[in-house]
Amino acid sequence: MLYFARWKIIAILLVVLAGFVAVLPNFFSKETVDRWPSWMPHAQLTLGLDLQGGAYLLYEVDKTDYIEKRLRTLLSDVRKAMLEAPRIGYTGLAIQGNGVQLRIRDAEQYSLAQTRLEALLNPLSTNLLGGAGVNEFDLTVGADGLMRLQYSDAGLEQRVRGIVSQSIEVIGRRIDELGTSEPSIQRQGSDRILVEAPGLDDPERLKDIVGQTAQLTFHLVESQFSGAETQPPQPGTIVVPSAENPNISYVLQDSPLLTGEDLSDAQTAFDQRTNEPVVNFRLSGSGAQKFGQVTTENVGRLFAIVLDDEVISAPQIREPIIGGSGQISGSFTVQSANDLAILLRAG
Repeated sequence: MLYFARWKIIAILLVVLAGFVAVLPNFFSKETVDRWPSWMPHAQLTLGLDLQGGAYLLYEVDKTDYIEKRLRTLLSDVRKAMLEAPRIGYTGLAIQGNGVQLRIRDAEQYSLAQTRLEALLNPLSTNLLGGAGVNEFDLTVGADGLMRLQYSDAGLEQRVRGIVSQSIEVIGRRIDELGTSEPSIQRQGSDRILVEAPGLDDPERLKDIVGQTAQLTFHLVESQFSGAETQPPQPGTIVVPSAENPNISYVLQDSPLLTGEDLSDAQTAFDQRTNEPVVNFRLSGSGAQKFGQVTTENVGRLFAIVLDDEVISAPQIREPIIGGSGQISGSFTVQSANDLAILLRAG
């Protein structure tokens, strides 16, 4: 007959009891566990998608859309480079295929134009130990003054890899803002991202939060017009529709004065006058300085806040704003204002 010392029996029972107490929260809902006293365990196991369900999303970089937007920026940069003193005369500045081209009028300015365009090749770091960087663009120069900046294969590949890496970080921050525990975000191939969020109660909201771009930019307004009018954009300007009134469009300066990268924080609040949901934002040190300078030099003008290619607000600059903070208002619900704040905080 086996005999166990009393202290061994007590030790075994205590271990079993401790194990039972530790796993006890897994037999109850999270809401029930949250109501337990603080001295009781609250940690619950995070089950995978196969056991508790959740959201499974696969994203792919839209190279065509990215190239189109990047080339528009490059076109503006080339125009500015040619207008620097001494100015360089050119014709035919346009986007052609995967590049931007123009023709220099004066042969004596070929060398100067080439030097300025070479400054726009944009070297990219490969982040590989000992690896040489690559240029985002290649420059070709013709004998007749035709010059062309075109995406290099290595440059585009490196850009896409960088976009995927940055997107993984952004998606992670956005999911963290939703309070989802232990999400899985990983690269699939060179241009895809796999997102798994076990236990998420609202997969559609995750899809909306992750899928929205939240590209926030700030532009000075040149003019505005109704939908019945036709007003093609002039060089250096863009036409952007109003988010609240589709019949109204704004002519804005092409180059943004500030972007979402200049934001340091964004929080949901309620307007003290209308009691409507708004988003209060605060700019970083450099962003606040630029914002203060722009508002000081342009008192009386309209200042458009553009979100995902729509003007969501175009307030008048009544006085210099040097505090580095502002407010985005519009036809927000509490949910949409909160989602916008999440997107802006997460990038």
